[in-house]
Amino acid sequence: MLYVRKQPKGFGRKAQIEGEFKEEARVLLVEDLASEGTSKLNFVRAIRQAGGRIDQTFVIFNYGIFPQIETSLAAEGITLLALATWWDVARTAERLGRFAPGQYEVIESFLKDPGVWSKTRAAARR
Repeated sequence: MLYVRKQPKGFGRKAQIEGEFKEEARVLLVEDLASEGTSKLNFVRAIRQAGGRIDQTFVIFNYGIFPQIETSLAAEGITLLALATWWDVARTAERLGRFAPGQYEVIESFLKDPGVWSKTRAAARR
């Protein structure tokens, strides 16, 4: 087990990675959450620079609404695995009848394109 910091600490060994692993060790990056993927790329690069081999990362929850995460990780040869996304949560809530009529469609429009949805809502408020 390793601990990877966002950046090297500013004291002691100035290590970004705590723990030891053998050169060419295969590593699976495990985290709680993924949104846009910036921190995942930082961690992957640090692991590779330290001599680790990594081609997958696993998160408990991936927002699943920022397509650039898949593209940026794939460009580094990384596959993102997730237990659940906002799509899973929304579909389950809809299936269980947790939304008022028409509410799922509003949530779905946000999930499909959060940027456009936000701009449309902001313009409507003016």
